[in-house]
Amino acid sequence: MPKALEGVKILDLSRILAGPYCTQILGDLGAEIIKVEQPGLGDGSRAWGPPFAGGEAAYYLCVNRNKRSITLNLKKEKGRDLLRKLVKEADVLVENFKFGDMASMGLDYESLNKLNPSLIYCTISGYGSVGPYKERPGYDFVLQAETGIMSITGEAEGDPMKVGVALVDITTGLYAANAILAALFARERSPEKRGQKVEVSLYECALAWLANIASSYLVTDKLPLRYGNAHATVVPYQPFHTADTSIAVGIGTDNQFAKFCKLAGCSELAEDPRFKENQNRVRNREMLVPLLQAIFLNRPTAEWLKLMIATDIPAGAINTLDRVFSDPHTLALEIVKEIEHPTAGILKVVGSPIHMSETPPTIKYAPPLLGQHTAQILAELGYSPLQMEELKNEGIL
Repeated sequence: MPKALEGVKILDLSRILAGPYCTQILGDLGAEIIKVEQPGLGDGSRAWGPPFAGGEAAYYLCVNRNKRSITLNLKKEKGRDLLRKLVKEADVLVENFKFGDMASMGLDYESLNKLNPSLIYCTISGYGSVGPYKERPGYDFVLQAETGIMSITGEAEGDPMKVGVALVDITTGLYAANAILAALFARERSPEKRGQKVEVSLYECALAWLANIASSYLVTDKLPLRYGNAHATVVPYQPFHTADTSIAVGIGTDNQFAKFCKLAGCSELAEDPRFKENQNRVRNREMLVPLLQAIFLNRPTAEWLKLMIATDIPAGAINTLDRVFSDPHTLALEIVKEIEHPTAGILKVVGSPIHMSETPPTIKYAPPLLGQHTAQILAELGYSPLQMEELKNEGIL
């Protein structure tokens, strides 16, 4: 059975994280991804290290597998003409250039749609194409600050904090991939096989990511507080110190709270009207949490986990990455894959989390070296070695 997106050709003009994350998802599902990069420099994330493997930054390696790399100088008309030839054969183009840059080069949606009316043109921007911020470049850390994410992250009395991974970029990449899949589906149902323009912005995706926090504010007009590792509307839902380390506890229902109190030998807390129902536990968290903390200190983490998991009470160890990647469950899932890289040798990567019974995601290509497939891609367009050498001498490749 063909791969889910086999036969779909995608031109990836994006850089750093949101765009490459989007196209890697599609590449894992079988799409052909041609990564178009600037000669001599390439994707800026190639230099975002240490750590490096085989001369490539680990940052770059995490989002660029299943792609072929071609270098094109889009500042020169011949480079743009080469891209237009690729566009004629493409299904999707993904770009995250600064506002107005693609239009200034004659590579905007309106221009390329005339060459290929079936093209799906995905623009990933910092702030969208309207509004007073539309010309600003987008950076995950800055967006976490501007969209309120930092204001709700961190300890109550501490400074606002960013989330430990670039969640705005990742979320935007996920939205972009979903939008592209929807556009491909819509195109197949269109009698004219008509493409369309798809736009996603880091700013809007960050606002969508706020989920229940945004909803609570819009319902009440009250600013949310920071609760550190605790939960704003569910108690107890936080870490607790144990006799040896710490444990993450996620008690989400009144029934779970009652079961926990029984196994912990404090059933009276489950009958106390201040704590019996979640809404009252939220109101009285400052009284309840110290009582629970004292109880958790009576046993080590492993013992608590054994008791709580056996009675279906959500809890987990607070692991470092060495424990995560040696955990028997991680090993059973086989999500860490090994691929052969031209300079790094055997490279370990986190594979796709998607499971499909008939068309599973696969890894065909390691993250490419800069321009690794330029000659191969141009040969597919009909260029001879002599023509390629001339383009290289002109600074096009």
